[in-house]
Amino acid sequence: MSPTPGRRAAEVARRDEELAHETSEGAQELSERAETNEEELLIEEGAILRLPEGLVLDPGDVDVEFGEDETMIINMGPQHPSTHGVLRIMMELEGETVLRSKPVIGYLHTGMEKTAEELFYIQGATNVTRMDYLSPLHNELVYSLAVEELLGIELPPRASWIRMLMCELNRISSHIMWTATNGMDLASTSMMIYGFREREMVLSFFEKVTGLRMNHNYIRPGGVAADLPDGWEDDVQALVDTIPGRIDEYDELLTGQPIFRERTEGVGVLGPELATAMSATGPILRASGVPWDLRRSMPYLYYDQVDFDVIVGTVGDTFDRYAVRLNEIRESCKIVAQILEKMPEGDYRCQDKKVTPPPRARIDESMEALIHHFKLFTRGFEVPPGEVYTAVESPRGELGCYMVSNGTSKPHRMHIRGPSFVNLQSLPAMLRGGLIADAIAVISSVDPVMGEVDR
Repeated sequence: MSPTPGRRAAEVARRDEELAHETSEGAQELSERAETNEEELLIEEGAILRLPEGLVLDPGDVDVEFGEDETMIINMGPQHPSTHGVLRIMMELEGETVLRSKPVIGYLHTGMEKTAEELFYIQGATNVTRMDYLSPLHNELVYSLAVEELLGIELPPRASWIRMLMCELNRISSHIMWTATNGMDLASTSMMIYGFREREMVLSFFEKVTGLRMNHNYIRPGGVAADLPDGWEDDVQALVDTIPGRIDEYDELLTGQPIFRERTEGVGVLGPELATAMSATGPILRASGVPWDLRRSMPYLYYDQVDFDVIVGTVGDTFDRYAVRLNEIRESCKIVAQILEKMPEGDYRCQDKKVTPPPRARIDESMEALIHHFKLFTRGFEVPPGEVYTAVESPRGELGCYMVSNGTSKPHRMHIRGPSFVNLQSLPAMLRGGLIADAIAVISSVDPVMGEVDR
């Protein structure tokens, strides 16, 4: 016997209520304007990013121009293509104008920082390399630098130069990937095809060196997993000779294109003061005119021995963020060319037996080497107690690693300062007052990697 219409309507209403409850993200979600307090409205408008201590907000300073019935709240995402991962942006719209917005995250949560506490230090690089999957080598580098600082070991020069080479090539591939996807977001399908073509050249070299195209586990505490293969100089020289010319083609394809200019110029403007207050780093901060680059401002590895320019913008709009990344590819090519000339001979990892496993050939010849190898990979190596914070300049900004050791072979605590996570908080300031059609271009210009945000 079929249910009555009234009963059927009640069941539908109950299911809708259950689904609404299940999909709620709680305090993360954007509330109706009438339900939002004055302090939160001011924060979203960027008016009280740095309040002096003891200062009380005056609710009369809040400008609520539109009634609740004149605005609507919509979701953009979470879906992969236009939000560059499972990112959800809640927007309050008045017509097609964005009044407020709020990023909602957590759909890709993997608990990598907590996982690190259950892995030996020697295993940690396999974990962190998967956070920012477009620049895995930078994740491995910042983790290894933190462990090495706690250990107090010094690397052979060749190991550091190899790390620089791989990370700059990774910066090139990451920025090329962004140029491709940003072009697609703005309807340039040709840019997507060209970008993947050039990125493939870099990933092919990575595969030759590390055995993998992504998530390499190549940079490890104590050095790198293996020396560069025979003929690597010719491969790198081919990249240095080819990529700058292809970047000129990108420049010609996009920079002077009228539609591209109209979609990016004056869109998503973020000034230097607000960018600094939002803790933005990387191309976003430099596009706003702040020349902050950890490779120059706080040099690590051997970046103080290579010549390159820190690219800055003037307006801080979506076009500036595009121009900064495009020119950073050129600067990275200059750095790679210098590394090619300066690469020294020597060991590719330190020879401290407490940290470094024996050479593979020795395991077949020596019982002591076999035991050493077995103990290192089943028990790990102990790290003296202490805490440290290290940071590197990833393609998205300051990538930091805070690590606490309690003297065992596993980290007591580890926290990653992901630049994508921090940079996302500048989105509401960029989107406010713009059109919903421009939101895609602005989100793309942030270049978020959600694996790093939801680590």
